Amino acid sequence: MFKLVHTNFNVLDLDKSMEFYQQALDMKVSRIKEASDGSFKLAFMTDEIGQYELELTWLADRKEPYDLGDNEIHLAVRTEDYEGAHKRHQEMGCICYENKSMGLYFINDPDGYWIEIIPVR
Repeated sequence: MFKLVHTNFNVLDLDKSMEFYQQALDMKVSRIKEASDGSFKLAFMTDEIGQYELELTWLADRKEPYDLGDNEIHLAVRTEDYEGAHKRHQEMGCICYENKSMGLYFINDPDGYWIEIIPVR
């Protein structure tokens, strides 16, 4: 038996990314791990349930943006307050694609990763 535990996104600015996920998706930092030599930091973000984490990885020697290719991979989150979430994300300026006929939209984080926002149906 298997259970999903976390997904990893590599990020250039860990503080900026943690702030984004806190502000955009109400996620909180569940733990931070730092390499003893300072070569990397891991910040694990989770929702209020806390059963699945988004691992944000910062690498000290990385200076250039990550190549996300066609950016066809994304996270999806569900919200009970779709209209409120949409308004918040509009104000943040992070909506990157809307599909009104399907009733969903995507936001992008500071590194360009897409997150699909879907209502509870």
